[in-house]
Formats: sequence, structure tokens, C-alpha cells
Amino acid sequence: MTPSYLDLDVSELERRATEAFELLGPRCLVCPRECKVDRRADVPGLCAVGRHAVVASWFPHFGEEDCLRGWNGSGTIFFSGCNLRCVFCQNWDISWGNLRGVVATPDRLAAMMLELQGRGCHNVNFVTPEHVVPQVLEALPPAIEGGLRLPLVYNTSAYDSLDSLRLMEGLVDVYMPDFKLWTREASRRYLKRTDYPDVARETILEMHRQVGDLVLDERGLAVRGLLLRHLVMPGLLAETQAILRFVAEELGTGCYVNLMAQYYPSGRVGREGEFAEIDRHVFREEYVEALGLAEELGLRLDPRSRSEGRSLALTG
Repeated sequence: MTPSYLDLDVSELERRATEAFELLGPRCLVCPRECKVDRRADVPGLCAVGRHAVVASWFPHFGEEDCLRGWNGSGTIFFSGCNLRCVFCQNWDISWGNLRGVVATPDRLAAMMLELQGRGCHNVNFVTPEHVVPQVLEALPPAIEGGLRLPLVYNTSAYDSLDSLRLMEGLVDVYMPDFKLWTREASRRYLKRTDYPDVARETILEMHRQVGDLVLDERGLAVRGLLLRHLVMPGLLAETQAILRFVAEELGTGCYVNLMAQYYPSGRVGREGEFAEIDRHVFREEYVEALGLAEELGLRLDPRSRSEGRSLALTG
């Protein structure tokens, strides 16, 4: 399948980039934080990023789902900075620790995409793009002019702005949101953002409207659609159950779900006794119960979800 963005004129891409640039200031509206700063003037928002995106790393990633990594890897671009403050963040050093990485002008970001394509990657996978949508849009015209022909993957926490997502319609081939938590109470404690569940429900529905259920080609590679991730967390099984029911009822059983078990204490968890209730791995029984509900609901599960249930790496 031809990547979606090749069906759009360059003039339309440039128009969207211009419109997205206006979201950066004088009061940034790129994400739901709506920081009162002018990022166009290179003033950083809560995400710690100003005028240009900062890229922590870019490389062929072999740890993603099989339908993304294939045999040559998913062309992953890890953006530094983040608009959430998840206390258990496994990438906290680049997300909300000391911001580090390469300052990526549009041409530099385009060159990264083309480099990954040249290395044989199956897609370009933007990780944590919620706060840098304008910068991604600016980089696409030079990337396409340079020969970019890979599907685009939008790998997000689901804490996105609808305005930003609508500018990405027809450009993103695969949306990959991580639906983290269901209740405002849990989100307040662990994500430091009470409105996260409301935003996530709204944005995931919008992503699904744009691309539909995940489509795989004859090689088993993802070419278009929604791939939803959910990380099962210790002691928070009720959050998982509510999210799985939402998926079945609102997105349908054709929605592709990766139910993940690889939680481990990280970020602020365990430091000086903080968040002691999640300072452990997921018990096998917790994950098996979550998996049982997903199967009972008839959800379309990633193959690794079932193998996780059999993994001896889970503690009992």
C-alpha cells in the first residue's frame, strides 16, 4: 500500500505545517497542556521543548510488535521531552529528566527519516510526538522531496490535542496510542494529569476514525490502522478491565490490542519509599486475569499478549 501522505499535494502539507506553527504560540496549543508560553520564540513549555524538536535517538528498533519491526526493524525516532509526568516512566531520563539529544531542524529531522529508510526500516516510528506535531509537519515536505516512501507510525501516550491530530489526518498510517489509566484518581496520582482519561478516550476515538482497524499486508507488516497498547500495572487491574471494555464497546473487537506485562519500577517509583504500592512487577495472576477478560470480550490480541501469559518472567 502507498503511504497516505503521498496522496496529498506538497502545497497541502505546507499549509498544514503553517497552521500547526500557529499552535506553537503566543500561547502554545499543540497539546492539552496549553502552556502559556510562545514556543515560536523558542520558549520551552512544560514539555521542555521550544521552537525545534529534540531527538534523543533514531535507529532500527527490534523491540516493537512483530507487525512493525518485521525483519529490518521499525525506524524509531525518540523525541525528548513529554507533556505528561508519569511517575513510573521507563524513559524518564529523556522524557522529563535532563533534556538531551539533537536539536532537529526540519531538514535535520527529514534527514533522519531518510536515513532510517536507507537502512531498510519498514516504517518511520515517531515516539512521543504529542508536543512536536508542528515540527514533524515541517519536516515532511523535505523528507518526501528527498524520496521518503515509508508508512508513518504515531506512537503516543494518547494525551494529544484534537487540533494537532486533525492536522495529521491523511498523513499518519498507523496510530499507536498507549491507553494508560482509566480513572481521574489514578491519573492524578501516577500521571500528574487528572484529565488524562477524558483526553485519551476522545483522542483514541479520533485516531480510529481516521485510520480504522489495523491492516496487515501479505508479509504480516502493519500498513494502516490503529494499534492500541495497554500496560498492565500492579494493583490496578480495575483500570485495565475498564479500558478493555471501552475498547470492545467503543472501538469494536476488530481493534488490534497489545496487552503488555513488562511493567517494572522506574522513574520516581521506589525512591525514598514513593509510590510503594506499584513498586513491584506485575503478578502472573494479575496479567492472566486481564488476558482472560480480553479473550472473553473477543478482542483482537497481538500474539505476544498471549505469550506473556505463559511467561515465567512474571512473578507469582
